[in-house]
Amino acid sequence: MRAKLLIYFIVLAGLLSACRDKNVDPASQTETNKWIYEQMKYWYYWNDHITTSPDLSKDPKDLFESLLYKYDATLRPDGDRFSWIDESAENLQASLSGETKTTGMEYKLTYFPAGSKNIIGVVLYANPDSPAAKAGFVRGDIFNKVNDQQLTSSNYSALLKPEGTLTFGLAKIKDGVLEESDVKRSVAPVVFQADPVFFDTVYTYGANKIGYVVYHQFIPGPNSGPNNKLYDQKLDNIFASFKTSNVTSLIVDLRYNPGGYVSSATNLASLIVKGSANDIFYYKEYNPGVTEASKKKYGESFFYDKFVTKSQNIGPNLKNLVLLVSSRSASASELLINGLKPYMDVTLVGGKTVGKNVGSITLSNTEGGIKWGLQPIVSKSLNKDHKSDYSTGFIPDVESYEGNVLYKYGSPADPLLGEALFKIVGTRVAREASNARVAAEAESQEIMSTIEAKAGGSNMFFDK
Repeated sequence: MRAKLLIYFIVLAGLLSACRDKNVDPASQTETNKWIYEQMKYWYYWNDHITTSPDLSKDPKDLFESLLYKYDATLRPDGDRFSWIDESAENLQASLSGETKTTGMEYKLTYFPAGSKNIIGVVLYANPDSPAAKAGFVRGDIFNKVNDQQLTSSNYSALLKPEGTLTFGLAKIKDGVLEESDVKRSVAPVVFQADPVFFDTVYTYGANKIGYVVYHQFIPGPNSGPNNKLYDQKLDNIFASFKTSNVTSLIVDLRYNPGGYVSSATNLASLIVKGSANDIFYYKEYNPGVTEASKKKYGESFFYDKFVTKSQNIGPNLKNLVLLVSSRSASASELLINGLKPYMDVTLVGGKTVGKNVGSITLSNTEGGIKWGLQPIVSKSLNKDHKSDYSTGFIPDVESYEGNVLYKYGSPADPLLGEALFKIVGTRVAREASNARVAAEAESQEIMSTIEAKAGGSNMFFDK
């Protein structure tokens, strides 16, 4: 289509990446800007709103921003919230595959105590073998100091930039009061590949066999080429175990999953669905120019993805499907929800999702000397029934929040998991946390989390 592009679909919708050549001269800013404008004019979903007279003297990032049909709740409620640009196409592709410079610790920040300017960090999880995990960080840890400075509303962004060694001062919450400690842990960021398939187990409650899996990002495999499907295969193996265990209910934890590759969403959906491989998982809607060109070149099959045949599929035996979601669940997570709804009952437990019913592609041309990578929105996603009515997010069937005192993955005392088990079993299987308390904490205290700063996230935290 206009350039030599290798096509690998992700979600937001796909990955389009030119072959890399390390021995090319870098393009000038004017050449770079011309390339950005040409790509956006052709691929952008809202390309009918792009100016015909761009200012090519701008910095590439500024030019890109000037081309966007930006969301405005009043003026442009159908606008773009999710397109972005990266100064390095290579870094962009790596981050979409879960490889970033990081300590390996994901956390959220909240004001504590209420009404103050002081901030605490609550560790959501630490990736195995990461610097954070090796330093001893686990889910539920709390820190209130970084490099011996109390985190506040005015300094947290500068203190938590992922550069150099960070020393965290730990604390804990007891009876609603923060208790500081003398414990400190130091970690330095490294280039790290995160495994998104984080935890799985099977519960038995009477006649109920319940599979539970925690999935942090839709990634087929490590950042080592398009054919690496290690993580997809890991999920396959887990579902094979679920099938052997005669699982009749399934809980998939997507509360920290901001999206990823469509191929991995299709893989997971195919492990769950009650339908067949001939059924439509989702449709893709592009701008008129891309639609016409793609229809001529590829035919109608370019505009939809079907489920694939999986021997590990547990759909026919499922009586309950519960997905745990939150304000961090986006793109491929929502695509999975929307795509499965026509085929089976899907119960959502947690918080309202992001509302990313659109798809993006990665555009790069390093062989032409362009170092920048683009991730523009190019499509809208619809399910088999052509429904795409979640632009403001999916509202959970059972509202639940985890609060600031977290439980280990798999603990029925976790508010979200506890509600999911209650939905399936019909009785409380563990002493539940006060959902009213954790709901109030979540609504009034939380500022943001590092999940939003992942590639594709809706809030690029460290750009402040």
